[in-house]
Amino acid sequence: MQDGNAVRDMTQPRMLGGRYELDGIVGRGGMAEVFRARDIRLDRIVAVKTLRDDLARDQTFQARFRREAQSAASLNHASIVAVYDTGEDMAGPVPVPYIVMEYVDGRTLRDLLRDDRRLLPERAAEITDGVLRALDYSHRNGIVHRDIKPGNVMLTRNGEVKVMDFGIARAVSDAQATMTQTAQVIGTAQYLSPEQARGERVDARSDLYSTGCLLYELLTGRPPFTGDSPVAIAYQHVKEDPIPPSRIDPEVPAWADAIVLKAMAKDPADRYQSAGEMRNDIQRALSGAPLAAQLRGGGYTQATRRMGAETAMAGRTGAIPPYEYGPDQGRGGQRKRKAWPWVVLAVLVALGVLIALGLEFVNGSTSDVTVPSVRGLSVASAKSALRADHLVVGSEVKQASTSIKKGQVIGTKPAAGSTEPKNTKVQLIVSSGAGNTTVPNVTHQSLSTAESLLRQAGLKWTTEMVSSAAPLNEVVRQSPAANSRATRGQTVTLFVSEHNLLRVPNVIGEPLGEAQSTLSGSPYNYIVQVKYSSGPDTNGYAPGTVFATSPGPQHALGPGRTIIVYVVQQASSSPSPSSSSPSPSPSTSSPTGP
Repeated sequence: MQDGNAVRDMTQPRMLGGRYELDGIVGRGGMAEVFRARDIRLDRIVAVKTLRDDLARDQTFQARFRREAQSAASLNHASIVAVYDTGEDMAGPVPVPYIVMEYVDGRTLRDLLRDDRRLLPERAAEITDGVLRALDYSHRNGIVHRDIKPGNVMLTRNGEVKVMDFGIARAVSDAQATMTQTAQVIGTAQYLSPEQARGERVDARSDLYSTGCLLYELLTGRPPFTGDSPVAIAYQHVKEDPIPPSRIDPEVPAWADAIVLKAMAKDPADRYQSAGEMRNDIQRALSGAPLAAQLRGGGYTQATRRMGAETAMAGRTGAIPPYEYGPDQGRGGQRKRKAWPWVVLAVLVALGVLIALGLEFVNGSTSDVTVPSVRGLSVASAKSALRADHLVVGSEVKQASTSIKKGQVIGTKPAAGSTEPKNTKVQLIVSSGAGNTTVPNVTHQSLSTAESLLRQAGLKWTTEMVSSAAPLNEVVRQSPAANSRATRGQTVTLFVSEHNLLRVPNVIGEPLGEAQSTLSGSPYNYIVQVKYSSGPDTNGYAPGTVFATSPGPQHALGPGRTIIVYVVQQASSSPSPSSSSPSPSPSTSSPTGP
């Protein structure tokens, strides 16, 4: 197989299977190259994934490559990259298998994060929801992905989510579907579930843990765990609690903390038990409803915890067959743990990591390093941290920030947590402070438009509903005023119309004439009723004054409705109050009370 430059330099495009005309390389992975191609039979653009030449002779990689084709081809879902065809290229000395897939015009989440694109929590939740749609379908069809990470999730130009690369996926009915077999890749260290790191059997809940890691990185710009080696990262997945995302970025809401920490529970029985269950919690969060992982008393009901002993996997996912425990392993029937299981655990972790390192060596990636997180550090400290990890410090770019102090580092490009070759040049993005902005004029705009304009200006907002004849949810005034200068991150108060939900004026204690004047200027009709004597039921108000209304003051009432006004009788004579009601005022000889 020739490389992408050679393909582009050829006078005649390379053809696979007499049908697929290769255009150029659009991506490379650990064991494969992906080409943009044209299906000359159906005249459509496709993506063709081929096994690398140096791995084509290895039966292990050929088996994994074919398993990817079988796994993905059995899944037909809008959120999963479709597989159209498979075959083998017989042009060289060794047959090279290839997979023909749907061509996705977009970019991976890894590219998005590498560009240091910060996502709003709501957008991060929407992307995660798309991943969970794909996993829900995959799990219901008995396939566990086992390698969910930013590099395996694409966003189309229309914002649609596509999950790809089922290269290490397995049917859950496979009794040998663990992560420590020498014939398989262990997965990516930053997104391993604890049971994957321990070499145990995995099920759908392992994918949900990895999805929790993915959501964590979308919210914070960094993976939940980083370290100097895959061994250190795997150990953290098994033993350490993740720092809540809101402690890294204070703008992350509490519901995001709750969802992430429940998905990343060490014990699979404490996580969401299916992709559908996690999707439901995300939908509840986006709609403002209480969560299954809701906060209680300042803590999380399903928060992760430091593991004191190896936990058994328990509980069914609802989509995946349950793990069959041995006679001494059922929940509630475990024997008391002694010290020796820790030795076994350490051996399993070490074995898994050695396999990963061995495969990395085969793939020529032993010189790769992980970009450290330097967010919040001074420029000098950030440079020292990058150099210590064998990376080259590149240029500095200033960027306004409301959460990072001036002179401190916001992030890097490539982003923290990404795996790069040694001596890669890393650009520092440094805070120039909050900066100033102009408050946009959002009066007479809809609430959604006003929020969008304020967000673009780098401002926050709060809303206060007010009675107004303006259309529902229209901004009737704002504070600070339009076109004034404000600090980025400052809060603007929006006074939003409740439209017809007007309030009954408070005329209690006013003389009848003043009350009539107030009510005549309101959108209501009114009727006056008189109480002859001053007593306890008139609340001690003087004759000729209003002592009650029905409905009472500030009661929400639509325009055109009638208000009854109760007045204490004048001492000298009966009043002859006017009324704006279509019906005449009641006679003073038939008094009533409120």
